[in-house]
Amino acid sequence: MNARHGLPRLRPRGLGHEGRVRGAVLELVQGDITDQETDAIVNAANARLAGGGGVDGAIHRAGGPRIMEECRRLGGCPTGEARITTGGELKARHVIHAVGPVYRGGASGEEHLLASAYRNSLRLAAEHGLESVAFPSLSTGAYGYPVQDAAEVALQAIVEFLENERHGLELVRFVLFDRRTMEAFEEAFERVLPRH
Repeated sequence: MNARHGLPRLRPRGLGHEGRVRGAVLELVQGDITDQETDAIVNAANARLAGGGGVDGAIHRAGGPRIMEECRRLGGCPTGEARITTGGELKARHVIHAVGPVYRGGASGEEHLLASAYRNSLRLAAEHGLESVAFPSLSTGAYGYPVQDAAEVALQAIVEFLENERHGLELVRFVLFDRRTMEAFEEAFERVLPRH
């Protein structure tokens, strides 16, 4: 058990990475984001909040129709922004739907938009008094963002938020689906966390 958060440890000790940023635990695990027992999980959503493939489809399938009903009422979400709904039938109480950018070569503001999607997700979590959030790797699937670059943008945005913004977050977890993504985040973790 992760006693501080009342959550089961979802990885064996010694696997993945874990660090602290101003009292909050930041960790990387490999697994299925729909199984997380955090206060919220983040969905790699599209701008219509219409469900889809990959993480988005898995969250909507596992969470049931209440999530989609709330998404329809929200009426969409601009790229770089985030919206919050119920967690439906998921273990997490909430889903934060973050819209990352489609990668178009890197010269169209993608880095700024990706960092904004992470920051705005954390801002929503803080505004709703949440203590734990689990993220997937945003924009690295169908949206084509190179995972090595996306990992560094993601971790830098999270660390800067935790250091500079008011929040009650105790745990920010990245739940990475495959080994390649996990390795990219582990490498970025080593580059970003020693600076802080």
